[in-house]
Amino acid sequence: MISRTHPIFNSAYYGIITCHSPHNVFTHVCQLCCFTRHKDKEPEFVSLSEELQATNPICDHAWRIWEREIRSMDKANVHLPLIQQWGACLFIAGMELDGLSLTFTQFLKVVGLSVKQFISLVRKMDVNVDTISPKVNIALKRLENKYDVTLALYQRFVNDLTVPCMFPSRRTELWESSWTMFLLAKGTFLQMEDDLVIAFQLLLCVLEFFTKRFAPSLLLSPYKSAVSSSTLSPPTRTSRRNQGKAKTRPPEMDVQLLETLCKESDCSVDEVKNVYQMTFCAFLDSVGLSGLQGLPPLETLSKQYEELYHKNKDFDARLFLVDDETLSPSKTEVSKSEMTPRKNLSGDDVAIPVPQTPIRAAMNSIQQLRVDLTSASDQPSSNLLVYYKNCTVDPSEEIRKRVEELGQVFVERFAQAVGQHCEGLGRKRFNLGAQLYYKVMESMLKSEEKRLSVQNFSKLLNNAAFHTSLLACALEVVMATYVGKSSGSSDSVETDLCFPWILDVFQLPAFDFYKVIESFIKAEPTLKHDMMKHLEQCEHVIMESLAWKTDSPLFDLLKQSREEGPGEQAEPPATLNQPLHHNHTAADLYLSPVRPSRQPPATESEPPAPGTKALRSNSLSLFYKKLYRMAYLRLKTLFSHLLTSHPELEPIIWTLLQHTLQNEYELMRDRHLDQLIMSAMYAICKVKNVDLRFKTIVTVYKEMPNTNQETFKRVLIREGQYDSIIVFYNLVFMQKLKTNILQYSSPRPPPLSPIPRIPCSPYKNSPLRVPGSNNVYVSPLKSSRMSPVVMTPRSRILISIGESFGVNRFQKINEMVSSTDWSLKRSLDGGSAPKPLKRLRFDMDGQDEADGSKSSGESTLIQKLAEMSKS
Repeated sequence: MISRTHPIFNSAYYGIITCHSPHNVFTHVCQLCCFTRHKDKEPEFVSLSEELQATNPICDHAWRIWEREIRSMDKANVHLPLIQQWGACLFIAGMELDGLSLTFTQFLKVVGLSVKQFISLVRKMDVNVDTISPKVNIALKRLENKYDVTLALYQRFVNDLTVPCMFPSRRTELWESSWTMFLLAKGTFLQMEDDLVIAFQLLLCVLEFFTKRFAPSLLLSPYKSAVSSSTLSPPTRTSRRNQGKAKTRPPEMDVQLLETLCKESDCSVDEVKNVYQMTFCAFLDSVGLSGLQGLPPLETLSKQYEELYHKNKDFDARLFLVDDETLSPSKTEVSKSEMTPRKNLSGDDVAIPVPQTPIRAAMNSIQQLRVDLTSASDQPSSNLLVYYKNCTVDPSEEIRKRVEELGQVFVERFAQAVGQHCEGLGRKRFNLGAQLYYKVMESMLKSEEKRLSVQNFSKLLNNAAFHTSLLACALEVVMATYVGKSSGSSDSVETDLCFPWILDVFQLPAFDFYKVIESFIKAEPTLKHDMMKHLEQCEHVIMESLAWKTDSPLFDLLKQSREEGPGEQAEPPATLNQPLHHNHTAADLYLSPVRPSRQPPATESEPPAPGTKALRSNSLSLFYKKLYRMAYLRLKTLFSHLLTSHPELEPIIWTLLQHTLQNEYELMRDRHLDQLIMSAMYAICKVKNVDLRFKTIVTVYKEMPNTNQETFKRVLIREGQYDSIIVFYNLVFMQKLKTNILQYSSPRPPPLSPIPRIPCSPYKNSPLRVPGSNNVYVSPLKSSRMSPVVMTPRSRILISIGESFGVNRFQKINEMVSSTDWSLKRSLDGGSAPKPLKRLRFDMDGQDEADGSKSSGESTLIQKLAEMSKS
């Protein structure tokens, strides 16, 4: 209820309402309604919401985020003014509800932050597991990627590319018009605007378009000579007479000028020509500039880009031209820009050291790849054809057809991802991949011939999985080179074409792809160290999650291994403390025992004779050897940040984790290895009475290299239901392993698993400072009825309570896991329709998790637990 003393009720204010038009009356009534609706919020917050054109639902949601998540967070973590913190809350709410009215630049102008500052602020505010949803996180990442790519292009544009004209005034004209046209072309015809190489090639096309329209006398060398030898001829009387009758002819490419631009930029001429003919010409036609002889008006280009920018609602990249504060780079990026020298304009032949920038690094890597493949062909060599002929079943035709079919699929999917006019670029990249594919295949066969003294590789060369994996690996090298993965640059941007995109294109199981990686690296001596590291990282991604997808052949091998007897294991733990030495090649891994339905007839292994033992799968054994070592290394790294005061727990946690991967591998289905690592660490700390909260674990985890917040924010619970890591622990992990976990608190705990032998850790990070915790975890909750999954007095201590679990909610969860009817999970949200489990929050200091109220003295949660224990 609004007080009668509020200004809106005084006579003067009321008089204004009565003497003005009905429109003003309506406006003031709306203001009154707005005030009533938002009376629980700070007036400044409401004013900011109105300035940002936030709807009422967005305003309400943003205030809930502020009240629930941000207000009480560590002030050392976020020390910016309230208006900026509130702005971030409104942005998060607007993205979640698809209700943002302003563009990103307009938003930044209101809150007074740059792109980098704003993204950093939002991520710092991600204090709990659900402050930032996956939807918002993806949108932020795309914005950041687009900004990083555009910044890199602009820095190269300013420092190296906008100096062909010798007169400052005309140079400025060229500078502004060409940058604006480039932004328009990129935003119109490139669906994936964060592909740095294609965007840069398009920028060269734009510069060719403008430069050739200047008189040679106005240009600097070497552009002057390039343009003077091929200046556009003025239209003749006949051509002018026929201009309105004939169709507009495509713009003529100044080949010599384009070659000069490419040479100055270390860029492939063939690829830039393809971009020009297929993409840039289509763009010029779409905006009516194909037949233009002079310079297009800047106002026209700017107006067209304005429409595009407002449609996309992202940042206005024209503001780079005026050094606008919203696009200011971080200090690191500024230092990189300052290191990049401007081109020597004096004409003197002076050697200037050239530092690595993202674009230059990518161009150098691409050029080096082309040099390495100079002698290779995108067709089988004569040596390969000899190997084909020596096979019992000649694979030549099948290989040719497979490469042709996969090539068509690749080009189509490439064009879908990048832009429909980029088929030619996709074909060129595939041809590079085919060259590398045949080159590595020949190297592998020569090595096998030397090792085995045989020349008949019929089984291997007729194995479709081997060929598809080898071609996919070659293409991954090519694609990673184009995004800068082989340059050692930390600035390479994750794009839609990054791994595991190629697996999806070829419908290739990740477990099959893993088999070829190590042999590929050994067989290609020209592979750079950074590309080797990239392929090793692909192998890690496969082992941590991709190989554990539901339809993965890995589960068939594990099932076979288990069916052969209780003594059979994927890899005996006794081998863990031995060095990881093996002589397995791709042939061994692809031809080792697999289920018959997956194996082509030409390579099918003979079934074991009755009474004989089936051979163990080489691919499964090696996979588990590597998996165990990677899992222990990750556990050890996380442990070093969290539990250095309890070194005795490390081998116990490892034993539980190793037992889980060996005996309860179904817990990995459609999940991530790190989810099991965090859960195992939490479980052992619980049973050993060591105070460690999940919030503390994930706070450290998300600062580690190559981690993704989705790993702990979105974990499979059951049947398409996802929730946080804490829900997974309570409903799945602990339920499955509680008997085993409790053994570690008994006088006779299980024997410890051997520690994997690892030469050294690749992680060089110093330990992080972790905030202390004083939360309560124990819940002596009474069971409603006995069931195999109902908590016993001993297993109750394993539950994670006090971290976002209310008591009533936990009672329902206990009923859920006790019931065979999982429809109860719907009642958690009070609805009848299937919904994801309600979001849960980590605990916050000074706040009771059960009802969100402030605690005074003894925790309300402890009181409720005490009451429950008496009932």
